Amino acid sequence: MSRIGKKPVELPKGVSASLSGQTIEVKGPKGTRSFTAPDDVTIVIEGSEVKVTPRGSSKRARSMWGMSRSMVANLVTGVTSGFKKELEIQGVGYRAAMQGNVLKLSLGYSHEVNFTAPTEVTVTSPKQTEIVVEGIDQQVVGQVAANIREWRQPEPYKGKGIRYKGEYIFRKEGKKK
Repeated sequence: MSRIGKKPVELPKGVSASLSGQTIEVKGPKGTRSFTAPDDVTIVIEGSEVKVTPRGSSKRARSMWGMSRSMVANLVTGVTSGFKKELEIQGVGYRAAMQGNVLKLSLGYSHEVNFTAPTEVTVTSPKQTEIVVEGIDQQVVGQVAANIREWRQPEPYKGKGIRYKGEYIFRKEGKKK
């Protein structure tokens, strides 16, 4: 049995959920998000709780049970507090700056990299060496952060590049004579 799927999802104050068929829509202070559950699970809203149960005992139904419960919990988290990914830039001359909707990155190339932020997320650069990606959709926030990081991934010798905050980079020893 799914330990995650058994737990009901609490709806905090200011958050409402509505169900139409297999689609659950959650409204909160930060916006509205929806998720369409697979046919292997049943979603029920009871008061201020959302419960997810499997429709059968097949392996697929049990795996969709925990996944669907996690997706509903992420909807609630997204519309209440949102999701955030922080990136750090390390390297001499490497920096970031926001100009309107465009993130300008100097990453040691012969040109500046211009990254246009999608409308679903907010990209800010509080310092020249920090980038913060925020939004209500966890998948989009993670994908945008990964796309920014892809421009210059941290290399193992000097550690230069764009990394997630708190990420450990395994360092290699350089060439010996």
